[in-house]
Amino acid sequence: MSAPDITLYTGQTPNGIKVSIALEELGLPYKVVKVDISKGTQKEPWFLAINPNGRIPAITDTFTDGQPIRVFESGSILQYLAERYDAEHKVSFPPGSREHVEMTNWLFYQMAGLGPMQGQANHFFRYAPETIEYGVNRYQNESRRLYRVLDEHLAEGNKTYLVGEKCTIADISCYGWIAAAGWAGIDIDEFPTLKKWEERMEAREGVRKGSNVPDPFKVKELVKNKAKAEAHAKAGSAWVQQGMKENAQKKL
Repeated sequence: MSAPDITLYTGQTPNGIKVSIALEELGLPYKVVKVDISKGTQKEPWFLAINPNGRIPAITDTFTDGQPIRVFESGSILQYLAERYDAEHKVSFPPGSREHVEMTNWLFYQMAGLGPMQGQANHFFRYAPETIEYGVNRYQNESRRLYRVLDEHLAEGNKTYLVGEKCTIADISCYGWIAAAGWAGIDIDEFPTLKKWEERMEAREGVRKGSNVPDPFKVKELVKNKAKAEAHAKAGSAWVQQGMKENAQKKL
């Protein structure tokens, strides 16, 4: 196996910290380039050459053929890291095993369900220029339903982690979103088994280190201070609305 030549392009978001956590858990060396999404850096040509979708995170690496490779979409990056660099299966299971299939189930559960639904809850609860109760209720309730799925899964058999009593890329994928529950207006105390899982994740050195890349993880502190949370949301709303305006103009 060739030595890693990984550069991580990321920001302090639930999706962004997935990759840095995985890299820390695997003990892989990597360089970090902070992508400031509030300034639209993710839409600049140099970054679009790495991720045409203009979203973080993304990585570049030297592939097995000696040529550069780009990997974008957080779930794809986690799978790439596991398949290429996790020969000892520290955060994964051998392909073809039942556990590998189950791990992939939960990875895609996060990518297709938890992330999109909670992302919309964040938008309508924190960033929308006007309060639309239907939108807030729709996405908060769907996020709670997805939290309940995790809570009940973990409670069944008193599981330590999502699959096989081992922290895998499935747990890593879900962690950033669960840790940011309060930002979406969700009370993690409603889900006691999931809360204990969150605490186990937070106790891991790799999770702690990776969560603070490229900036300190402060969302839990932020939601405790209503004035600061509102100011942060207002600033976020400004660049979200600007981005929507620019996208609309490109269609004209």
